Amino acid sequence: MKILYITNGITGAGGLERVLSVKVSLLAEDLGYQVHILSLNEGGVKPFFTFSDKVILHSAEVSGNPVNYFSKYKTGIQKTVSEVQPEIICVCDDGLKGFFLPYMIRTEAKWIYESHASVNLGDRGSGVSVGGKFQHLLKQVLGKAFSKIVLLTESNKKEWALDNLVIIPNPLPFQTSAVSSLHSKKVIAVGSFGYNKGYDLLLKIWQNVEANFPDWELNIYGKGTYENLIPEADKLGLQRVDFHQPATDIATKYLESSIFVLPSRSEGFGMVIIEAMSCGLPVVSFKCPHGPGDIITNGKDGFLIENGNNIKFAQKLQLLMANADLRLELGSAGKKTSEKYLPQKIVRQWDNLFSS
Repeated sequence: MKILYITNGITGAGGLERVLSVKVSLLAEDLGYQVHILSLNEGGVKPFFTFSDKVILHSAEVSGNPVNYFSKYKTGIQKTVSEVQPEIICVCDDGLKGFFLPYMIRTEAKWIYESHASVNLGDRGSGVSVGGKFQHLLKQVLGKAFSKIVLLTESNKKEWALDNLVIIPNPLPFQTSAVSSLHSKKVIAVGSFGYNKGYDLLLKIWQNVEANFPDWELNIYGKGTYENLIPEADKLGLQRVDFHQPATDIATKYLESSIFVLPSRSEGFGMVIIEAMSCGLPVVSFKCPHGPGDIITNGKDGFLIENGNNIKFAQKLQLLMANADLRLELGSAGKKTSEKYLPQKIVRQWDNLFSS
């Protein structure tokens, strides 16, 4: 079967790119699919993550004002679709433009849309914007043209009012039999340096923690710019916080740490949670929409904190920092939880969907 993925980019260091690299490589290598990926303005650029050599990459060059951009977008995609002649097209684009593709591309292929983000992604404290709400309403209408819209969690379903929804979670992007000793005095956070990831909240939480545990350190890894966070850390008087660019071997960084924290305001899934769990780390996370509450069992493999409750977050984090046995208990349970997301299990769900 021939599958074409259409996405904005595969050369970045984000979660979508990582998931796609794992998924399509297994589809091509283990299940014999002919996989093509079409991205925008990436001709000749090397991906950050590793894709199987069997996966064929294409690029559509788009630029200019909105009218020219959209014209080139349509033309470039139509050209690739006509050349590849896929049986299924998967659109991985959390913007609005991908929802128009079934209406403007000539093809006999079935259309699948992959949603990787919550409608709350645009919430900056005053609720989702009017524009964001309108876009999501339009997606509900345009989404009827897709055979299936794939969501990451059961909680994501609450945001949609369509009957073509199916749930397939993200796979673990790496597999390791190793687990952290949980003895190092390191807390780790992983995710892009954007407002939605809540690192401004984490710094305030860490202010409460650092005074009581001055020998522990907080390491934050993410793509994007973190310069705006440095003055905030300085203002709070923080001494034990370090910011880092993405690490290609992030598993090593998890294994060097003892606790994982997720201070996000919203998530599409929270893949970093299952990454950390697979390395045996206990997790402290806000119960933000949507994802953490579908993965973490509160008190068993991590702690779920009421969204935005910095005081409770700091309390549970300090509880883990002070108690090695509790870290081990929750970390061991998290390792078992992560096995539900092994790539082979998740890709089999995709295989079943494509076959249907």
